[in-house]
Amino acid sequence: MKLWTAFWNIIVKDMRTYYLKPPNISWGLIFPLAWTGMFFIKSGSGLGSIPSVLPGVVAVSILFGTTSMLAVAVTFEKKQRSFERLLLAPVPLELLMIAKTAGAILIGAANGFVPVIMAAFFVDLSKVAWVVFIPAAFLISVASTFLGLFIAVAVSEVFEAQTFSNFFRFPMIFLCGLFFPIEKLPVFLKPLSYALPLTYGADVLHGAVHGGHIMPFAIDLAILSAFCICLFAVSLWNIQRRWIA
Repeated sequence: MKLWTAFWNIIVKDMRTYYLKPPNISWGLIFPLAWTGMFFIKSGSGLGSIPSVLPGVVAVSILFGTTSMLAVAVTFEKKQRSFERLLLAPVPLELLMIAKTAGAILIGAANGFVPVIMAAFFVDLSKVAWVVFIPAAFLISVASTFLGLFIAVAVSEVFEAQTFSNFFRFPMIFLCGLFFPIEKLPVFLKPLSYALPLTYGADVLHGAVHGGHIMPFAIDLAILSAFCICLFAVSLWNIQRRWIA
């Protein structure tokens, strides 16, 4: 019971201190929505382009929301040495880091459904396969959060974490099939696309919205889950090596 009390208190504290602050919310939402507007204007196809663009906007909203939050929360607490007090608490490291990332996962998933709510006012989303769309959005949030954790552990300053995050985020926008089909990428870039977790989440979202997916949903979700486990395990190993050892 004490462990779960600590788990809940960490989540609530991070929500109040970091995740619900205006800068995080604005960076996680305004940028993807501005990106969406750019695509609508450039495509010139009006409302008819929403189903094809929506999966990419959902993925980008989740990606930027989660990584931005972890870059602030973990990096700032590490610099202020307040994270060291958490490491001294009688809480397993795995549970502690799940608590530190749970808020970002939840907020990131919520970010992803903001474009969905907006799209629902303009197009019919009744044919969306929500049974796979929702798990895919959640797993994208988990994978993006653990990627943000991996980045935050590897740097010392918040601005370093944001810069390092962009090293992953912006290439994934173009390489993961969010807005540009992977089939149209140069041959030498395709292996890199399939080495990124967002590719598999985006494939499920596209398939759930308009049926344009490459692999079976089960394989996509299984690979995305494997990425989540690997990123979390590598982050834990890095914390033990850099902060505890």
